[in-house]
This record gives sequence, C-alpha cells and structure tokens, in this order.
Amino acid sequence: MAHAAQVGLQDATSPIMEELIIFHDHALMIIFLICFLVLYALFLTLTTKLTNTNISDAQEMETIWTILPAIILVLIALPSLRILYMTDEINDPSFTIKSIGHQWYWTYEYTDYGGLIFNSYMLPPLFLEPGDLRLLDVDNRVVLPVEAPVRMMITSQDVLHSWAVPTLGLKTHAIPGRLNQTTFTATRPGVYYGQCSEICGANHSFMPIVLELIPLKIFEMGPVFAL
Repeated sequence: MAHAAQVGLQDATSPIMEELIIFHDHALMIIFLICFLVLYALFLTLTTKLTNTNISDAQEMETIWTILPAIILVLIALPSLRILYMTDEINDPSFTIKSIGHQWYWTYEYTDYGGLIFNSYMLPPLFLEPGDLRLLDVDNRVVLPVEAPVRMMITSQDVLHSWAVPTLGLKTHAIPGRLNQTTFTATRPGVYYGQCSEICGANHSFMPIVLELIPLKIFEMGPVFAL
C-alpha cells in the first residue's frame, strides 16, 4: 500500500501492474529527454548570438523535427496498445467474484461457491484494532487465492462507483444497469487496499476495498475466511 511521502507507484502484485510500471518508466524517460532537449535549445537561444544567416532555410532540420516526434509517438503508442489489449484479455478464469457498489459500501458474491454473499463496510474508528488502517480497513475482507486467474464482475445499484486496487493495476467503473468485468492474477499473498475512485456522493471517501490474498491450498478449504 501507499505510504507517506511516497513518490513512485505501489509495488506490483500482478503481471499487469508490472507492465504498467515498466511502461510508466519508459514514458518518463522519453519525457525527460524531450524536456532536456527543449531546455537546452532555449538556453542556446538565450546565450548564443544568432549571426549565421544560413540557418534561415534548413530543410534538413525541419525534416528531422517533423519525423522525430512521430517516432516518439510510435515508441509510446506500441507498448501502450499492448498493455491495453492485455488488460482486456479474459483467459478461462478459475474464480468469478461479483462486486456491487452501493452508497456507500460494497457487496460481494462468490458465484462459484453456492452464491456466498456478504457486505463490506468501512470499520469506524471506534472499532479499529491496533495495526488496523483508518479509512481503509473493512469488517469483511474479500479472500482470494494467489497464482490463479480471478474474474471480477462489477456493477452498481445506485450511482456511479469505481472498483480500484492500485497494487493490482485494477480500476473498473461500476455502472447501474451494466456489468463490467476485469481479470487479474495475484503473484504473492498479502493484504491489499483500494478505494472507490469515482465521486459517488457525500461518503465517497468511505468505500474502501480490502483483498486478502492467500495460497490456493488454504483457499480450497472454503472462502469462509471472508465472513
């Protein structure tokens, strides 16, 4: 999860998030290069006496600064499209979880386990135990296995919400009357936090999401840990 004074992204817990971090660093290096070149050109413009009249007609230079931005855009677009298609792939998920957004809590349904349904509310400050996180911990966590593809089906019962877990690289809108879906495969066990990232009313800030990822052998004993 994020911590105070953090500058970079959260540590990746899924292959998709790993790809997003690599693409972020790739794009950032290109931005740094462009900024350096622009600042260098401005510095030369301010400090150099422009007495050479031959530079008034430089078609070679105009060709370079026309083609170079196109090449840079291609270098950004190709990995971006690759990740975009990766996030839309749904390859035979092992588990399906349905998430329903309400004002202002989440309802989860384990469709593969006889319709196990429970609500997940934020823990009020009076109920927090030592080590619990204010505004992030919930009374019922979503328990899921690691190293198994999971499909999340997300919708809403009232207004627009957004089911987002940054460390997994997930953000999917919950829209009334529409069923969106996303998939992920967690790579290591742990407890991971997210929040509703769509302004949905007065208590928008109090809709946390908590995923508890455990080994598959333990999960196969039954998802009763979520209750």
